[in-house]
Amino acid sequence: MTWVLVIVLAALALGAILLLFPATRHAWQALTAALLLGLAGYTLQGSPSVPSAPKSREEQVADHPEAQVEVRQQLSGSDDQNQRWLMVANAMIRHGQYADAATTLRAAVEENPGNGDAWLAMANALVGHAQGTLSPASLYAYRRASQADPAAPGPPFFLGLALAQSGRLQEARTLWTTLLARAPADAPWRADLEKRLAMLDAFIARQQSGAAAGEQ
Repeated sequence: MTWVLVIVLAALALGAILLLFPATRHAWQALTAALLLGLAGYTLQGSPSVPSAPKSREEQVADHPEAQVEVRQQLSGSDDQNQRWLMVANAMIRHGQYADAATTLRAAVEENPGNGDAWLAMANALVGHAQGTLSPASLYAYRRASQADPAAPGPPFFLGLALAQSGRLQEARTLWTTLLARAPADAPWRADLEKRLAMLDAFIARQQSGAAAGEQ
């Protein structure tokens, strides 16, 4: 039945073209040949009897906005209740209002340039606003967050996440393995990091396997 519809549509298309755009006999022949060529290509490559199969989504690396806030709070060991700018920005991030959150957090770091939590939240908001892409501004914010507290796990964790989202998988792995090596055995976020690192390793392995298969 599908082939019948294809042929009927082709005939209707040819008829409409000839009706609306009168042409010489040579032009008609060219148009007919073009349609026949298209039908021939569809005959060779088309598979109308095969059921559709939606393409699986790309592997998601980023957290949901709500989860992003919760993970950052877990890593910092703070619920942000004593930081008004962070509380406001958290509400914006939860609703996907990343640009507004980054603007709010700019006020926080201007008020206290040594506020590592605010710098980290700003970096995450900038990455979210850029749909997972690292920018010079977000890299600067991650660097300032790390400088504010070099021992804090948040900056390398989220910078690794952003690097993975940007396709810089090996750089992300290096950051995460270094962070895991110095993570306390009883750190509440250690198990989550181990899980993410294992997923990243599996993703890298699949990429390398696919590349090797393509070279053969």
